[in-house]
Amino acid sequence: MNALPFVFSNQTKWRIVRHCVFWLSWFLFQAVLYSFSPSPVLQQQSFLARLSMTSPESLAYLMPHQFLAYTLMYWVIPRFVLKGQYGIATFVSAILFLVTAILSAIITLTLIEYMRKASGVPSINAESPLYIQLCISVMAGLRGGITIGGLAAAIKLMKCFYEKEQAALILEREKVSAELQMLKAQIHPHFLFNTLNNIFSYTQEVSVTASNMIFGLSELLRYMLYECNQPFVSLDKELKMLADYIALEKARYDKHLDLSVNMPKPPTNLKIAPLLLLPLIENCFKHGASKMISDPWISMDMTLNGAVLSLRLINGKAPGIKEAHAGIGTANTQKRLDLIYAGKYEFKVLNEVDMYVVNLKLSLDYVPPADLATSKPNPYHESRKDIQLSDR
Repeated sequence: MNALPFVFSNQTKWRIVRHCVFWLSWFLFQAVLYSFSPSPVLQQQSFLARLSMTSPESLAYLMPHQFLAYTLMYWVIPRFVLKGQYGIATFVSAILFLVTAILSAIITLTLIEYMRKASGVPSINAESPLYIQLCISVMAGLRGGITIGGLAAAIKLMKCFYEKEQAALILEREKVSAELQMLKAQIHPHFLFNTLNNIFSYTQEVSVTASNMIFGLSELLRYMLYECNQPFVSLDKELKMLADYIALEKARYDKHLDLSVNMPKPPTNLKIAPLLLLPLIENCFKHGASKMISDPWISMDMTLNGAVLSLRLINGKAPGIKEAHAGIGTANTQKRLDLIYAGKYEFKVLNEVDMYVVNLKLSLDYVPPADLATSKPNPYHESRKDIQLSDR
C-alpha cells in the first residue's frame, strides 16, 4: 500500500489531492457530456462555446453530487455495509438517491434555467407543464446521482476490501514469524516442568514463598504453552492466569507495594484473545512500580457488564519521568485490538503528571453452546502430570 500513496495513503495531503482529482475529472466529464445537448441553439455554437455554457451548469450540479458521494462513502458504507446491515444500507441509499435527485431538479428549474435564459438558450421543456418539467428534472438528477454515487461507492468498497485483505496478509505473516521465533527458542515443556519440579522440591523446606512463586511460574508457563495455541480462550482461564501473574509480582515486591485489585468472577461462556491483557498489567509493574523508589502503588479495576469487559489500570509514576506507557507490549496490544476487535473496543493510555492511566472497554464474544457442550478440561491444567506441586 505504501507503493501507491495516491490511492491508499491516509495522509492529509494525499487525501486532498485524491479528492480534487476525482471531482475535477467528474466536472470535466459532465461539462463535455452536457455540451452535446440536443438543443438547436447549442448545436449551432462551436464546441468551445458550448463548453463555456455547460461548465457553470456542471459546477452547479457538483453540490448535490458531493452530498451523495460523501454520505455514501463515509456514512452508509462504514456504518451499514461493512457491518453486514445490507437491508438498512439499501433503504438509506435509496433515500439519499431520491434526495439528490430532488436537489438536482431544484437546481435545474431555478439556477440552471436562469443561466440558460441569460445566455439566450431556451429550455427544452419550456412548453411542458411545471409538474412534467419537475418529473423530467428529477429523473435526470436521479440518472446523474446513480452514476456518481455508484462510482464513488465502488471506489470506496474496493479500497476497503483491499485494505482488509492486506491487513489479513500482514497478520498472517506476523503470526508465521512469531511461530518461527517461538520454535527457535522453545524448550521442551517436559524438561521445563521437570526442572521446575526439582527446584520446587529443594525450596519447600527452605522458603515457602519461593516454592509458591515457582509453582505460580509453572502455572503461567503451562497456560502459555498449552492454552494459548488457539485464537480465543475462555475468559475465566485468562483471568486466572492474570491473577497468578499478579500474585508473582506481589510476592516479588513483598510489602513494599500498595496493590489494589478488583476482578470479577466471569461466566464460562465468554471468550477472549489469549494474553491480550497481560502486557497492559505488566506495564504497571515495569513502568510504574519498578521505577518508584518509595511508596509504589497500583490500582486495577475490572468489571463485566454482560459481554462488555471494562478495565481501568492506574499506577504511580516517579517524579521527573516523562515517557508514556509505550513500547512493544502496548503497540502489539493496540495492533491486536485493531485486527481482532475492530469497532468493538475503546482503548486509551493517559500519561498524567504523577500517574499512568489505562482505560480499555472491550466487547467480547460468547462461546457457541455446541463448543461449551463438547469442551473438555485441559489435561495439563487438571492432572498436572508434568510437575507435582502441592496446592498453595
